[in-house]
Amino acid sequence: MPAFARRLVARLAAVALPILLGATPLAAQDAYPTRAIRFIVPFAPGGSNDFTARLMAPRMSALLGQPVVIETRSGAGGVTGVDFAAKAPPDGYTVALGTAGGIVIGPLMTTRPPFDPVRDLAAITLAINVQVPVAVPGASPFRTIGDLIAAARANPGRVTFGSSGTGSLPHLAGELIRIAAGIEMVHVPYRGGAPLALAVLSAEVNSGLSDMPVFMPHLASGAIRLLAVGAPARLPFLPEIPTLAEAGLPNIDTNNWHGLVTASGVPPSILDRLQSAAHGALSDPDVARLINDQGMEAAPTTRAAFTALIAAEQTRWRSAIQGAGIRPE
Repeated sequence: MPAFARRLVARLAAVALPILLGATPLAAQDAYPTRAIRFIVPFAPGGSNDFTARLMAPRMSALLGQPVVIETRSGAGGVTGVDFAAKAPPDGYTVALGTAGGIVIGPLMTTRPPFDPVRDLAAITLAINVQVPVAVPGASPFRTIGDLIAAARANPGRVTFGSSGTGSLPHLAGELIRIAAGIEMVHVPYRGGAPLALAVLSAEVNSGLSDMPVFMPHLASGAIRLLAVGAPARLPFLPEIPTLAEAGLPNIDTNNWHGLVTASGVPPSILDRLQSAAHGALSDPDVARLINDQGMEAAPTTRAAFTALIAAEQTRWRSAIQGAGIRPE
């Protein structure tokens, strides 16, 4: 072969080899998914997070053409399951339905966080919003949030508020109310929303804060009464419940969101497929209705919007933790 021909072949090979080498991962991305996807639920079965995941999974499976398998990995207020997803291979085959507590607040509560939510997680979409109202026993003398605040002001350190655990979003929401109102209340932590609801039902605590689905079954009977919600406006399904702003406590947001995340480094094309499937599931009329029936709201977003929310929530809850005098352990 003439010298010029050998040089031409060598140059063509030099150009073609990187293209050929790069074709495999591109083809793999285009084919995604080719096997089952693990859908991590960071809480024990029965709660609002598990409920939402089990609504989403079969519909996502139908849209992706592969099984979406629920796997419970509870612990540390939702941090354990999110951490598992953060440390999974960045291939899109492990996702987690994390909460504000598990994604943002939990890592802020320790001096050695297992992951950084901005650096180590890829946001797929916000899934649901769920309000954290202030609740009292049905027989409570407190008819309004103003009554509760007045009693706490007149009896410093004697009025109690329960939550689903120290450092949980409901706990921090209660601290935000306490600080804004300039009152002293005693925090009583419980191991989750269900024990907290029982404590409110039995008047073991004067008031309590938890995700709305915890209280919904007891509202119609009057066994539990809601005093206020920390939302920008009254909730459409409970229009009689005033906002904290109406009671003179503006700028307190007690929304607890749940969103789909995976490991940082997952290719954008795969993130887009996952987002599209999640949006399809959340937009299903039956799914939206069942979510609303639990006192929650389906709220799919863009990846960019969810990423920005996570970063903003870090700032907000870091300030709340410091304001409440809680020291990370």
